Amino acid sequence: MIKPTHYDDDGYPIQWLRSAIPSNTLATLNGLAVAAVDAQALGPDIDVRLHTYDETNRRIRPENIIAKIRKDGGKALIGFVGVQSNQFPRAVDLARIFRSAGLPVCIGGFHVSGCIAMLDVMPPELVEAQKMGISFFAGEAEEGRLDVVLRDAFNDELKPLYNFMNDLPGLIEQPTPILPPRHIGRTAGAHTSFDLGRGCPYQCSFCTIINVQGRKSRYRSADDLETIIRENYAQGINRFFITDDNFARNRAWESMFDRLIELRERDHLDIKFIIQVDTLCHKIDGFINKATRAGVNRVFIGLENINPDNLMAAKKKQNKITEYRDMLQAWRRHGATTYAGYIIGFPGDSKESILRDIEIIKRELPLDLLEFFYLTPLPGSEDHKVMISEGKWTDPDLNKYDLNHRVSAHPCMSDQEWDEAYQAAWNAYYTPGHMRTILRRAAAHKRGRPGNKLFLMCWFYFMLKFEGIHPLEGGYFRLKFRKDRRPGLPRQTMLGFYLGYGAEIVSKHVRYGLALASVLPSYWRIKKNPKRYDYSDLAIVEQGDTEGVMFEMFSKTRGGVAEVERLRRQRALIDSARAGG
Repeated sequence: MIKPTHYDDDGYPIQWLRSAIPSNTLATLNGLAVAAVDAQALGPDIDVRLHTYDETNRRIRPENIIAKIRKDGGKALIGFVGVQSNQFPRAVDLARIFRSAGLPVCIGGFHVSGCIAMLDVMPPELVEAQKMGISFFAGEAEEGRLDVVLRDAFNDELKPLYNFMNDLPGLIEQPTPILPPRHIGRTAGAHTSFDLGRGCPYQCSFCTIINVQGRKSRYRSADDLETIIRENYAQGINRFFITDDNFARNRAWESMFDRLIELRERDHLDIKFIIQVDTLCHKIDGFINKATRAGVNRVFIGLENINPDNLMAAKKKQNKITEYRDMLQAWRRHGATTYAGYIIGFPGDSKESILRDIEIIKRELPLDLLEFFYLTPLPGSEDHKVMISEGKWTDPDLNKYDLNHRVSAHPCMSDQEWDEAYQAAWNAYYTPGHMRTILRRAAAHKRGRPGNKLFLMCWFYFMLKFEGIHPLEGGYFRLKFRKDRRPGLPRQTMLGFYLGYGAEIVSKHVRYGLALASVLPSYWRIKKNPKRYDYSDLAIVEQGDTEGVMFEMFSKTRGGVAEVERLRRQRALIDSARAGG
């Protein structure tokens, strides 16, 4: 089971000595495979050996794997798991080597599933891969579906396509997502990831999840959650990323939080979590309070934009900019670090409007970390399907579909302007001045953890600035191997490669050191300031203390005034109905 990476702009696989968080899909597939072995899916006399590779922190050498298979004898199935669109070229490049050795290969993940779900005709890259004898798996592998693939591969009867897109499985009492302990040593801490639910009821046009995992949400149980925690905790793992796209819409959220609270407060398990939620989660009674009691200390929020017109154009109707401040302040009161995703390149965007909006966010929203993405027509999304059907240009190189590269044309901005706006957005948010403001806001709260904020801000900005890689793909100490360069690009000489790689390592670490040296003095001054708790600004002032303030988020954004007026009318109707009752 191989979770592939993808290539950087120079054609080298993005790999690290220590990557960030292990792959949820790899953990899930490994758990299912362990269960298949325990159930003797191939019969009582077959010795089944499982090997897991995460290419973000481990070099994949097909020739060594092939040699080991030949030495050990028997049969093998090479499975590429959780393959996203940007990872598909790398997966096929590796698969080609395995296929040339006569080994069966199956590729699954969002790219295959998204294309099968949304496109009327299989795209050329899938057709070419099938011509090589590569099999595809579309859908999810629970309820014995992986067992079927294993049996077919063992019997030399692997099908060209396993399509389960119209038959999504239940998740209750399914095998535990878990990775072997050796994976821990290759990541930045005792972290792992798992999901507690799949699917989403919303209709965002840029999203692939609704079309791959379905619009009907499916969930694990609180008992399943406890099993996942205890089995991982026994391996020394106590930090978890729950990968549900929107945990606030998990109907079992309360029973799950209650179980985690028991594990923390009754059994004294030192466990912490990162979750993803929507911008209305604070409206759910008790959600944020129980989340933080359960150990949630970081929250990712799909903010996406502060212009209502842009949100409506993307069918993200559930995002209400009038709720952003209340929601972020609620998480802040409970000491959680807030991340938000922000999309650059909606049809109404310009470089000027993007930079204006970022300045508004900096002044008016108590947000800790902001990460930017190009608006990308990912295969599997409605946006991609529409663009293909209308014959609009999309970049043919799937390797660029990582949300950190422009892969389509903008209706108003030139390609150069869009690229400049994207880079300018990062530079505008992570200025030394605003980083100090975030530290002051954190230091003014007893559970603000300014040191943690500093680390995360540096990780986010330095990864893009010094590595040229989005922070979600980041890690510690970049690894490069001369022979692993993307096929079609020239292989460098040994002298040229190692001189360049060595100089790059030294240069990057010098720049890292200088950048840290420039921010650490401010951090220590802020942390040691005896009046740190007296700090306040517009973003962290509670709602009741801003009476009469006209926020620019409402007055200067596209559709902001109309959104405020809509909310006023809605509240007036509610008040009228209550008075009449």
